[in-house]
Amino acid sequence: MTEQEFIDAIKQLGLTPTTQQLQQLEKFYQLLIDWNKKINLTRITDKEDVYLKHFYDSLTIIKEIDLSKVNTLCDVGTGAGFPGVVLKIFYPNIKITMVDSLLKRVNYLNEIIKELELKDIKAIHTRGEDYHETFDIVTARAVANIEKLLKYTMHLVNKNGKLIAMKGNIEEELTKDVKNRINKKYKITKINKFLLPREKSNRSLVIIENKG
Repeated sequence: MTEQEFIDAIKQLGLTPTTQQLQQLEKFYQLLIDWNKKINLTRITDKEDVYLKHFYDSLTIIKEIDLSKVNTLCDVGTGAGFPGVVLKIFYPNIKITMVDSLLKRVNYLNEIIKELELKDIKAIHTRGEDYHETFDIVTARAVANIEKLLKYTMHLVNKNGKLIAMKGNIEEELTKDVKNRINKKYKITKINKFLLPREKSNRSLVIIENKG
């Protein structure tokens, strides 16, 4: 996905990027590649692949939530900063906490925050299950199977909040039995399945809420 294809694709999601946002993404890409030589952040390094599989993919969450109305968000298992950093670039209104269990990645994320001059975003060195704050939205992108993921995340979701699990093909993972087990304790409110542009790989957004 070229930068122009990225611009066209996110316009279909309802976003028109500013020059500053595009410059921040470009700088983010360069920093990602530089740091990736020192620590293992991603196997995806080709620029067009990063724009598609990391930058665009991070923004697909807005298919299900209007982030302009969200105050707080926690990105659990953020890794190289996806979706957390990308969401912050496009939605400066949100206070974002990125959680990762590897200190090297947290150090990298703090450098990204500094270099991109982002405000109201922080990276915390901990595991989701050991962190105790609550948020309007909790995200987790390709972190763990759905039942394990709930143990890492649902205590972070406030009473009116949502977990948005960003997955690939969810079919095998979210069987009828698994759905039933989840719905006994929580509430699966929606599963949005779609294809990434160009390469047509499967993506799913699974939205889960705490029961009242």
